[in-house]
This record gives sequence, structure tokens and C-alpha cells, in this order.
Amino acid sequence: MSSQRSRLNLVIVQTLIISLMLALIGRLFYLQVSNSTVYQSAALSIQSRDIVTPALRGAITDSSGSPLAMDRPGLAITVDRSIIDKQPDKGVAVLTRVSNLLKLQYTDLWQGTRLCGELEIGKRSGCWNGTRFQAIPITKQATQTQALVILENSDIYAGINAEPLPVRSYPSLSGELPVHVLGYVGGVSENDLNDPTKGFYRNENVGKSGLELMYDNYLRGTPGIKTVIVDRKESVTQTSENTASVPGDNLVTNISAPLQAAVETALNRAVRSSRSMGYKADSGAAIVLNVKSGAVLAMASWPTFDPNMFQKGLTVKQAKDLFSESTGVPALSRAIQGTYAPASTFKALSVVAATAAGYNMNSSYKCPSTVQIGNREFKNFEAKNEGSINMETAIAVSCDTIWYQIAYDQWVRDGGLHPHSSLNDYFFTNAKNFGVGKKTGIDLPDEAAGRLPDRNWKQNYWKANKDFFCNYQSRAQKKDLTPYLIAIAHENCLDGYVVRAGDAVNFSIGQGDTLLSPLQLVSMYAAIANGGTLYQPQVARAIVTPTGKVLKEFKPVVNGKIPATSSDLEFLHRALRSVATRGTAAGLFANFPVPVSGKTGTGQVLGRNANGSAKDDTSWFVSYAPSNSPQYAVVMMVSQGGFGATASGGGVKDIYSALFGVKGNKVDPTAAIFPNTGPSSTIPKIDTKGAVAKKAAKKVAKK
Repeated sequence: MSSQRSRLNLVIVQTLIISLMLALIGRLFYLQVSNSTVYQSAALSIQSRDIVTPALRGAITDSSGSPLAMDRPGLAITVDRSIIDKQPDKGVAVLTRVSNLLKLQYTDLWQGTRLCGELEIGKRSGCWNGTRFQAIPITKQATQTQALVILENSDIYAGINAEPLPVRSYPSLSGELPVHVLGYVGGVSENDLNDPTKGFYRNENVGKSGLELMYDNYLRGTPGIKTVIVDRKESVTQTSENTASVPGDNLVTNISAPLQAAVETALNRAVRSSRSMGYKADSGAAIVLNVKSGAVLAMASWPTFDPNMFQKGLTVKQAKDLFSESTGVPALSRAIQGTYAPASTFKALSVVAATAAGYNMNSSYKCPSTVQIGNREFKNFEAKNEGSINMETAIAVSCDTIWYQIAYDQWVRDGGLHPHSSLNDYFFTNAKNFGVGKKTGIDLPDEAAGRLPDRNWKQNYWKANKDFFCNYQSRAQKKDLTPYLIAIAHENCLDGYVVRAGDAVNFSIGQGDTLLSPLQLVSMYAAIANGGTLYQPQVARAIVTPTGKVLKEFKPVVNGKIPATSSDLEFLHRALRSVATRGTAAGLFANFPVPVSGKTGTGQVLGRNANGSAKDDTSWFVSYAPSNSPQYAVVMMVSQGGFGATASGGGVKDIYSALFGVKGNKVDPTAAIFPNTGPSSTIPKIDTKGAVAKKAAKKVAKK
């Protein structure tokens, strides 16, 4: 009995052992035969390393094919944080040697190799937005001697490398520097890398702003990938994949480099002129549009900066200065991101609103020195009494009080403080149809929409700020609680959503809460010039492959029609021409050989500067020419620049002189930037090699 039991136990154990062996053999067969490919790939992926060769970035050219931005050969010095961080002093000695070799400030070099997440918010200027496992470029303009010193002394420059790579260059062949249009490039961020739809690699350069960002998908190209297999010691054992990089496509723009240079010069001169007259003139913008297509022929913003400094290596001070109010925030494009009260330039829109309300533009109206609206007196510009004048003269001399009375009358007809259920709101409705408060859709990032302070805006603003208005007693100091402040705060708290008489009259002359960007304003005047079509402003002209094939052509895009009748347009053409012949700009354009139509604007600004002084007026001049057959619309704005006819008006005159080749009081067609037919509609051939040679010859000639 005992022997039988032992024999049975032995059979059971043998069965278990055989079963385990069969299971093990089956598992081994599955791993090594049936599913071997999957696990082999997984093993290789652990041992594989991708070596990325960035593609040659496509050029951005002007309308004639001359490069505005292009790649050129460069030498980069890079820092590998994964190596220097392991050193006992965290790389301090090595970085000190590098800073001495490259003649850079150690603090700038240290800041530029810190991850942005390592630094406190507010102290991240110039930080590295990639990862510590990515080669961090500290300069892309090293000399061969500097590179050799590093490569030949790797023992004392551990974690530092020198390598050739394409460097983004902005050659300024005509003296132009449209940095706010072009933008700049930089290394990919961690957010970019974590976005699978973008497909970025760590050592790529990508567009960060302007056209470089907007058309990055075309310009960037496809990087070359070399995948190698390494052993435990990181020695390469084989190459599993090797694909060559594909150059990016070129972007041809509507920008004319010679015109851009002339516009930048005119804007700088206007700012200096305004300052010489005692105004602060802290910033400005100027734009030239083709009125028949919306093409952006030139766009300048001041203050500006040199995009080439991103390739040289930003210092901490340079990075801070780009966004510092003390330097005027050079990174901000005043042309599309700055918004200002349009002042009297807005009266062209008010003309269309008034005719819709039934006012006759051929009639005469009183232009007194002041108009009493409720308990407030509204003054004419410089408190002039022009008597009874027709509306053409009113536009020419920029009478305000006519518009105060018209706007007030319409506000009363709409119910005043107790608006009717069905409102005409001619001024608000007309402005909305002109595009006020709406982006133009230009092919540049971060465009501002401006502000249309109509009833909806008032309601939303009041809801968002009601608590602030109602808590005025706890916020204000006792000495500031004057009867006027208490009355205003109380009014805003209870019914700040109501459109008051003051809101209506200020709106009619482009003051109050109304805000427009220079681009929005010049687009509206371009529509007046061309007969009523609002075009979408367009910088890009075409995408062209490296072989010269036109991949994509950008045609004019219509945003809509302005709500002006043919009689409205006829009146505006006469009145805006009168501004330059017998009105506020007559001193500038009366004897100008090219007929110019336009409107001055002097925008009042509330608030004070950092030094406590009251802010100066915003200077505007918006126009089109030639008056009899408009081709171009030009605007200039100088913030805190004073009168519209002085700073901005003079700048616009300089731009037209360059456009048409005006010398003295005569036109020299050979000096004009464009021929009589206007900008060319053909897509040019691109020759960056010839441009590089031209730039080199230009430097030699200067020496």
C-alpha cells in the first residue's frame, strides 16, 4: 500500500515537471520564433540613437527675389548640460573658460544654459527652453580659431563642442530690417517636442514669431535622420537608417526691400522730428498697402531690434530690453499689435454714418468753438470757431463740434439714457461694418482686434468691472474721495453699462474707448480709395520650391465691402483731397507733385508717463495716392508724437517721395521704387548665392 502511494506521488511530480517544461519550451518558442520581430525591435530601440541633421531653412525674399532672411554657413559652440552637470563644480570652471575664449559675459552664458523651469518667474530672460539632454548653442558665430581651441583641448572643455551648422541671417541688402514682419527663429521648446503633430527634433530651429512662425511648415524642410545602434559603452555597432535632409521651401513676399528701407527711415525721422519739438514720441508705425489687392508693400514698427542677435547669442540685458517698458518694448509690433484712439482719421467713417442717418454732405453746418452736452462743455480743436461751413470744409479743417452735435442728436433719437427697443445706432453699426473691433486677418501672428465700444462692449465691460467700481470707498484714500470721484464711481457702479451722451460724441471723432491698430485704419482707407472693397492684408506672395517651382500662390482675399454708397465715396474723395490742398495738411502737400488724399488725426491720451508728466497726443496721418487713380495707401502713427500734420504727416510725405521718385517739386520716374504700372505681379526667381556675393561686395566697398 505504501509502495503504491509512493509510485503515485512520483507520477504526479513527473507530470508536473513535464508540464512545466512544456510551458517553458512553448514560451521560449513564442518569444524567440513567433514574436521575435517585435522584441528584437524593442531591444534595438533601447540601443538606437538618432543623429539629426537640420535641413537648410528656406529663404524669405522680397517681391524682386532679394533675400530678407536666409541660411548661411556658421560655426556653433554648444554646451552639453548632461555632461557639465556631473562635474564637481557643476561646470563653473568650464563655462568660465568658454566665456573668456568667446569674450562673453559669464552671467549671460550661465543664464543662457539654464533651463527656463530652473529659474524663478520674472528672472528667465535668455534662458534655454529645451532640455538638458540637448546641445545648447551659446553662439553660432564662432571663429575657426575658437572652434579649434575647444576641439583640441577636450579635456579642459568637457561638455563643450564646436560644430558647423546653418545660421539664420537677415542680410539687409537695401538697408531694410523688417524684423516685426520677418520674426526670428530659435530652438524647439519642450512643449513643441511633446506635441506629436509637429514632429520636431531637439536640435532643430523653428519659427518663433512673424513670417518665420506663420510659414514654418514650408520654410523648415525635413531634417536628415541617421539612426545608429550602440552597445553598453555607447559605441556605434551599426547604422540602421540614414535619410538625407530636404531643404525647406522659399517664401516670396509682397515686401519691397527698397521701399521698406525708405519707410523705416521716414518713421525714424518722424520720431526724431517730434522729439526735437519737445514731444516724448515713444513709439510708432508705418505701413504701405496696395489698394487694389491688400498686398503689404512695407511695414515698419519703432522701436526695433536686430534679429541677427539671436544667432550671435542673446545677453541677459538684450533679452530683458526686448520686453522692457524702459526701452519701449521693441518686441511689440505697433503696426498690428498696438491699438490707439484714431482721433479725427475716424471722421471718414462718421461721414458714412451721418449720410445713413439722413444728413446731407452738401449742406452747411455750424462749427462753433464749443458745444454744451448736458453739464459738460466739448471744445473744438484749439477752440476755433469756424462759423457755418460745408461738410467738405469741415473734413478739411477737422471740425469736431459739427460731429458732437450730429452724434448727440442721434443718441437722443435712439432714446438717450433709456434706449428704444429697436435702435438705429448709425455710428456703431457703420463702424462695425467697416471692420472696427475685428482683426483684418493679416498673415502674421498675434494681430490685435482693436475695440468697438458699442452697447455690447459697454455691457460686458461693466459686468467684468462692476465690483471694482462699487468698492471705490475701500480702494481710494480719504483725500481722493472728492464729490466728482464719488459721483463717477457711483454712476459706474449702478449703470456703467449705459451708453451716455459723452460716449456717443467722443465716438464720432475717434476718441473715448475706441481703439484701432495702424493696419486696421490703413485697410479702411485703402477700401475708400479703391471704391469700397476691404481686402485682407497679405504679406506672402508665393511659396517656391528650391528648384524654382511655384508650389502655392497667394491671391487677394476680400474681407467685405464698406457700407459706403457711391455718393459717400465721391464726397470722401473730394474732402480727403481738400485736407492736403487747403486743410490741416496743406502746408505739407499743397505743392507736392503727386496728388495725395488723406486725413490728419491728433489723438488725446489719458494717463501719465513714468516720470509723472502728462502723456502727449498720438500723431496720425492716413492717406492714399495718386488721388485721381489710387495705387497706394500709407499710414503713419507716432505715439506721443503731437499733431498729426507735423510728425506723421511729414513722415508720410517722405514715403511718397521715395515711392514716386519726388525730388524737390518734380517727379523723377527713374528714381521711383516702382514703375508707373505699380508693383510687379510676376513671381521672381530666387538667387541667394548672388545675394550673398552682393552683400560681400557691399562690405568691401564700404571698407
